[in-house]
Amino acid sequence: MTTTSDPAASPSPQMIEPFAPLRDPQNGSPPARGSTWALLRPVMLRVHFFAGVLVAPFLAVLCLTGLAYVFTPQLNNFVYQDELIVDQPGGSTRPLADQVAAALAATPGATLSAVEPATAPDRTTKVALSLPELPEGATQAVYVNPYTAEVQGSLTFLHSEPPLQATLRNLHGDLLLGDVGRLYSEFAASWLPVLVFGGLALWWTQRRSKRRARALLLPPTHARPGRGRIRGWHGSVGVWLTVALLFISATGLTWSQYAGSRFETIITALDGRSAKLTAQPVEAAGQPVSVDQALASARAAGLSEPVIITAPATPGAPYKVAESSKSWPIQRDQVAVHPYTGQVSEQVSWSDNAPLAKLTTIGIMAHTGTLFGLFNQFALAAMALGLLAMLFWGYRMWWLRRPTRATAAVGAPAPRGGLRTLPIPVLLVIVVVTAAVGWLIPILGISLLLFLAADQVWTRINRSKLSAQSPLAEEPEPPVEDPALSSQR
Repeated sequence: MTTTSDPAASPSPQMIEPFAPLRDPQNGSPPARGSTWALLRPVMLRVHFFAGVLVAPFLAVLCLTGLAYVFTPQLNNFVYQDELIVDQPGGSTRPLADQVAAALAATPGATLSAVEPATAPDRTTKVALSLPELPEGATQAVYVNPYTAEVQGSLTFLHSEPPLQATLRNLHGDLLLGDVGRLYSEFAASWLPVLVFGGLALWWTQRRSKRRARALLLPPTHARPGRGRIRGWHGSVGVWLTVALLFISATGLTWSQYAGSRFETIITALDGRSAKLTAQPVEAAGQPVSVDQALASARAAGLSEPVIITAPATPGAPYKVAESSKSWPIQRDQVAVHPYTGQVSEQVSWSDNAPLAKLTTIGIMAHTGTLFGLFNQFALAAMALGLLAMLFWGYRMWWLRRPTRATAAVGAPAPRGGLRTLPIPVLLVIVVVTAAVGWLIPILGISLLLFLAADQVWTRINRSKLSAQSPLAEEPEPPVEDPALSSQR
């Protein structure tokens, strides 16, 4: 027995039920029961859409603040040139001890914390001093002309960064709101891999029928203006940025508030922490060596500039001299210098670090734009601009199919309820993976639960509205029998 349907009886686009049984987005037919992806795709499409709409503003702020922070070396040189740059370099340099004495004389009540010798002929020496009135984590950096031992200026550093750089860093990390503000950056970084993997899977399955790499990597430049062309640019740029976005998310999460603590737990369990000097104090015996002698001993041990010389915090404690290069090749050797003999009593090399510790250090340098210098900075800037463009295209696609337009989508890319159609083994895998990721990235897990709860509430509200507005709810009409069925009976 065959049946026919009346096209006129089909609902108009405005009346399509957004919570109806799932349909294949390509042809409108029910997905094949044997195709797991056909069942999973609407779920991924829905998550990608709503997550993108909610997370995009936070990602945009991260991109804009990151663009400013990545060029802080150039900004520091411009804003603090009076402190950092020597006007007339030349001649022999004064001993570091004289430069430290000048900095202490210009800052009453201060004690020596560390010294960073000039790294270039036109650079000043930075003398870091501790002051009782400074907040925790802050030091007073006094800049001294290495040729004349004259103080050129001073800046209050916060966590080893000058004021402008510290402000831009905090703006990028917490919007200058402290621990509460850090939630915004961790929220965005936590959801970024979800958006990347989901978008990549959706783009791949949509374009694989083309059987050409061009369809995946290049946008449809010859397509007519509209949503299809915008989606092409959104997807192609996303493919090019996949590795960079995943890298920037992973390295950002390593020092976040909650995911960072999970990462520290894993690092500790795998014995992947950085090697550090034990630097045990010795019994006082005679006159302590000068900072110049400590630097000479470190150079004799193989350390090269730039270095940071940390002064003894207590009598009998050794000097610590560490390479502080933030670019490739990595130079991070450290030595402890006996405070009375001037001999190297302990040495830790970069090669002594565990592979995971090395990767963490290299990742942080690349994330902050210092690993490969100007190239690294421009690469991060290009990634940020590309992500901003993708966010704009994503919102533009939503605007073209927003609920006020007469489209079948009514503002949503796919109906809800897709998880109920998945096979039990696939559903179990999703639950296990989601639970593991939720433990590793707590902000992602918590926000996902809140999203699911809000989606359920919104669904019930819309169901109630649709039921109240439906003509069938006001006055049910008897079904119209198809004449073809009557003749067959």
